[in-house]
Amino acid sequence: MALAPGFEHQLSLDDLGTPLCEVTFVVVDLETTGGKPADAGITEIGAVKVRGGEVLGEFQTFVNPGVSVPPFIAALTGITDRMLADAPRVASANAMFWEFAAGAVLVAHNAPYDVGFLRGACERSAIPWPAPRVADTARIARRALTRDEVRNCKLETLARFFRSDTPPIHRALDDARATVAVLHGLLDRIGSLGVHSLEDLLAFGGRTTPQQRTKRRLADGLPELPGVYVFRDAQGRPLYVGTSRNLRQRVRNYFTASETRKRMSEMVGLADRVDPIVCATDLEARVRELRLIAEHRPPYNRRSRHPERVSWVALTREPHPRLVTVAQVRDSHAAAIGPFGSRGAASLAIEALQAALPLRNCSERLPLKPKRDAGCVRAQLGQCAAPCASQGDPSAYAATAGAALAALTGDVRAVVDDLMSRMAALSEADRYEQARAWRDRLEAFLRACLRSQQLAVLGALEEAVAAECVDGAWQIHVIRHGRLAAAGLAPRGEDPRPLLEALLLTADVVRPGEALIEESETLWRWLTSGDARLVRTTAPLSLPVHVGGGQAEALRAAREAAESLRYTADRRPLRPTA
Repeated sequence: MALAPGFEHQLSLDDLGTPLCEVTFVVVDLETTGGKPADAGITEIGAVKVRGGEVLGEFQTFVNPGVSVPPFIAALTGITDRMLADAPRVASANAMFWEFAAGAVLVAHNAPYDVGFLRGACERSAIPWPAPRVADTARIARRALTRDEVRNCKLETLARFFRSDTPPIHRALDDARATVAVLHGLLDRIGSLGVHSLEDLLAFGGRTTPQQRTKRRLADGLPELPGVYVFRDAQGRPLYVGTSRNLRQRVRNYFTASETRKRMSEMVGLADRVDPIVCATDLEARVRELRLIAEHRPPYNRRSRHPERVSWVALTREPHPRLVTVAQVRDSHAAAIGPFGSRGAASLAIEALQAALPLRNCSERLPLKPKRDAGCVRAQLGQCAAPCASQGDPSAYAATAGAALAALTGDVRAVVDDLMSRMAALSEADRYEQARAWRDRLEAFLRACLRSQQLAVLGALEEAVAAECVDGAWQIHVIRHGRLAAAGLAPRGEDPRPLLEALLLTADVVRPGEALIEESETLWRWLTSGDARLVRTTAPLSLPVHVGGGQAEALRAAREAAESLRYTADRRPLRPTA
């Protein structure tokens, strides 16, 4: 595939991370009643918003903690119960603070204490924890300053050392102002140590492991271009594969405190080198990542390592067809839908089909023309409602099998109508749990039908050329039988037609059935995203009218809405009864 024309230029140093001059910090300090953060005994919140050395705003509020202020706390801070009587409660004050701090990086002195109380306030207020990035001036000071300079890293000591105009006096806003002076003094100090970006700052003051610190050299020399990166051990075996629009910047993040995944820290400890693969487009990078993971199965990649571990629901070619769950579709199957990520999801789809179309669920071989008075044991026990078992009428079962074949090949109306009527009846009878179970079965069936049709259309397509305009440059892709055969980028202002012709001449030769399922699905999502433009194609990209895509989307939206309401109800605090 073609390299990335237009990406040859070197990015600036600022492209290696978020420059500190562009980061908005909210420096916060709390006064509390003491105790545990889960009690959220906050009495005052003070915060200062700064960016680029300038103060953008300040925030201060008393908080009614719902408990009495201990005498020694009142003597230390000067905050009394009378001062807090008319103050907002924890929930209201907490919501106001997060509105002020939205999108900013939190800074605090001894941050675990303040962040712990803020988290406790969110839990008590049923407010989702926003998970902000946090910098701790105490931790940074311990690494940036020596004992010869300061005897300890208390806020009072550091405020005097950096000549803060506002001394800390155990009041929230004044202490936050003093922390701002400490933060700016520390940033000036550690700038000479190579800390110029937010990522560098978090790494400098964070808990990076020894492996992360010693392996930072692995990012040296990596290109600042889009593509795929492969961590390898000393024997050259792939450990982890990922993608990024800036390979060097992304790999550097694995060696900072912003990388908190335990398994990634373990992987970094085993890594001996990082191999970059520069790609012309983001889509090419995603495809190459899928192929490398499927080929090498790196131990630290959790997804896409076993593309063969999927299930399909197939209709057998028998006198009395039945539904089976298989790992691979064969010629002995009349039709199939999938793939499913698990056999459980496949079972849900089978239950949906058999509820609407009573196919036999036994594995016995039945004669072509069974006797009318003959019946299998499962039918006599009421375990099978298939016409072949109850009536011994081949024509009745043939009609059922024909409807099942239609449902598996693009016409899902019979299944949708039956199950929607079933769900409506259950809902009217207030049997909502059962209605929800049938909704999940129908959604599993419809999603599988849609996936199988999409894969079939793309897999049968001999060639399609599509392009997307990104920042004035044309990203061009050649797709053959569901596989990316070529990719290239025509820079802004250049005629893309010569590149298109070159890509067609050099594109990979692809045979039907060679594409990975995940690769084909990734290409389909890109083609139908609305941003890609179809340049040429050997056949139309179209799906059956009644394949059920609209119904599947509606069921997904309904399920997510129900889950959101259930989550909100579970998080709602209990109210005491009168």
